[in-house]
Amino acid sequence: MRAIAVNEWGGRETMRMVDVDPPPVAPDGVLVRVKAAGVNPVDAKVRGGYMAQRLPYHFPVILGWDAAGVVEQAGPAVTWFRPGDKVYGYIRRHHLQFGTYAEYATAPEGFWAHMPPELSFEEAAALPTAALTAHQTLEALGLRAGESLFLIGGAGGVGHLAIQLATARGARVVATASERNHAFLRELGAEPLDYGRDDVAGRARDLLADSGADAAFDLFGGDTRELAFSVLRQGGRLVSIARPPPEPRTGYEVHYIFVRPSGYDLGEHVTPLVAEGRLRPHVEATYPLERAAAAHERLEGGHVRGKLVLTVA
Repeated sequence: MRAIAVNEWGGRETMRMVDVDPPPVAPDGVLVRVKAAGVNPVDAKVRGGYMAQRLPYHFPVILGWDAAGVVEQAGPAVTWFRPGDKVYGYIRRHHLQFGTYAEYATAPEGFWAHMPPELSFEEAAALPTAALTAHQTLEALGLRAGESLFLIGGAGGVGHLAIQLATARGARVVATASERNHAFLRELGAEPLDYGRDDVAGRARDLLADSGADAAFDLFGGDTRELAFSVLRQGGRLVSIARPPPEPRTGYEVHYIFVRPSGYDLGEHVTPLVAEGRLRPHVEATYPLERAAAAHERLEGGHVRGKLVLTVA
């Protein structure tokens, strides 16, 4: 099969098209003919060797953790899928080798969900990592109807889905973005703030009638985490996906999550909202598999609205 892989950690120049055997299929595994693969910031981190500090690996490492496609083979213990089913999933495993920038990808059946018929393969491939990150974060926050959420980076891959998931819960969302993305955020249901202007915290509190936000979603850590704390009310909750907070913060509830693959979450919490028209991924651009390095260049250039996707077959 054709795949985009690296034989060493480094920059975009390490990405190569290779011809390798399809991955082996476990008894509880599902082999999928990939139609589209989502491109995520973590893919560049894997390429650069950042995740090698956390997970074992074996070169060549095929990049990519998001896929949408058609089931080619189901292991003998699989009960939820059969050949010909359209599926999508976030297939991060505990060993870096077989990713989704390839003509075939495999993972345990519990990582996959039936693909929403309302979506194209490209749109479905844009969802898993980002939507699961957003959903699992909002679950950790315990976000409820009538509460407020502060989010930095509302126009990005995770951010634009988090806004839709939060508003579907009945929450009010205040999110930052560049001015060119403000109309986009309003369409999603958020109240936008320009992060390039002064006193974001003060303007956020003005919108929230000085009470502060009930919850905050920290995507990036560092200074943006401190900004999120400055917007939170006393007793408010913050969840970070950037890295574990270094120490408890008096007066706040603070958590860290590392997104988990979950076909259940996709099938029970994401797909129904797609069917209801309350959740839709925005795909800014697609690239053929052989131009994966160009997709990484665009990703690392920043300011992507929504998601980038590779078309595979």
